[in-house]
Amino acid sequence: MIRVLLADDQSLVRAGFRALLDAQPDIEVAGEAADGEEAVDGVRELRPDVVLMDIRMPRLDGLAATRLITGDEELAAVKVVMLTTFELDEYVFEAIRAGASGFLVKDTEPEELLRAVRAVVDGDALLSPGVTRRLIAEFAARSKEPATAQSLSELTEREREVMALVGMGLSNEEIARRLVVSPLTAKTHVSRAMVKLGARDRAQLVVLAYESGLVRPGWLG
Repeated sequence: MIRVLLADDQSLVRAGFRALLDAQPDIEVAGEAADGEEAVDGVRELRPDVVLMDIRMPRLDGLAATRLITGDEELAAVKVVMLTTFELDEYVFEAIRAGASGFLVKDTEPEELLRAVRAVVDGDALLSPGVTRRLIAEFAARSKEPATAQSLSELTEREREVMALVGMGLSNEEIARRLVVSPLTAKTHVSRAMVKLGARDRAQLVVLAYESGLVRPGWLG
């Protein structure tokens, strides 16, 4: 059973998500929070698998709450998914850098929300390739010269190649076709790169690809 904590200051939003999630045989809502402080307290008490976290909330916003959760080693297994009103919310990239596993637009289709919750628990990519590319484009528009924030020396040549393709927004299936390998092999390379670099998930791997200079904004087509 996947346990979810809902953090949003709008009770109607929480009620809608709860109704959808609780109707699933493999998902249950473990708790709710109306602000960031309640969200952090709820995560520490309930230890959910996933937190659906609104970015803008009173007392403590979702970004600060996410940093507290992802910065706590005891909560390393908790995945945070940010909820935004607009796809290119100004805080989205900062949220991913802070440790969020991805983001969803609040008016997303119900099927996409369910798929996202299950995907993030399985360790798969939450962000669709199209959304990832938009995130990258937004980051590229704001970025300066990349700084080598993380050494890539531990990666094999193939792992660096795969990481670069992840940074360009390609899915495992697209990477597999590009490198003429199986999707499982592509996923394995992605997973190994994440482990070696200490990335919580694929979203952070994208951040590291840019911050290390492995992928540069000028590569975007």
